[in-house]
Amino acid sequence: MTIRVLVADDQELVRTGLSMILDAQPDIEVVGQAATGREAVTMARERRPDVCLFDIRMPDMDGIEATRLLAGPEVDDPIAVVVITTFDLDEYVHGALKAGARGFLLKDCGPELLSQAIHAAANGDALIAPNVTARLLAEFADARKGPPPVQPIAPLTEREEEVLLSLAHGLTNAEIAVDLHISLSTVKTHLGSLMAKLGARNRVEMAMWAYETGRMRP
Repeated sequence: MTIRVLVADDQELVRTGLSMILDAQPDIEVVGQAATGREAVTMARERRPDVCLFDIRMPDMDGIEATRLLAGPEVDDPIAVVVITTFDLDEYVHGALKAGARGFLLKDCGPELLSQAIHAAANGDALIAPNVTARLLAEFADARKGPPPVQPIAPLTEREEEVLLSLAHGLTNAEIAVDLHISLSTVKTHLGSLMAKLGARNRVEMAMWAYETGRMRP
């Protein structure tokens, strides 16, 4: 099955480079390129790609608002969005995750991680760049203002706590299985339970909750 991707970035060189990297993958096809967030939203609604790859800083409409319009909690038929940014401490990344993005990467992540993120998003999963997860999410957790984090509808089990911490460190499902010496299906069961208890839509929100509740520190 071919994964159809829409790429949006205001810099033509970056947009073209990302598209070339993705098109070189045997099971990925770039079905559109956009230079602004508004153009990206219009194109995504018309072409219905499997995954959108959005820069954060774009003219006319930024990547956060574009993500919210396509993947936000109020969207009936959301499209998977992966955010890619130049800055590992860009405050807008947090907003993008809250808006519904399934993951984020840095633009120097390399073709392999980029491909993994696209595949993860297409499969309903999410990938957070491991080299920025702790610094970025922990910083926002420490600076967080407003109401306290949501409380789980039931206490987390010891194993669920372990899975949550592994996830927050940026590990994939397969890596969590190896690290905790459990099967892949067991990992997925624990993740499903965590999502239900936390009211989270995806693993990104679960990772953010781990930082906001002090379970993870820089």
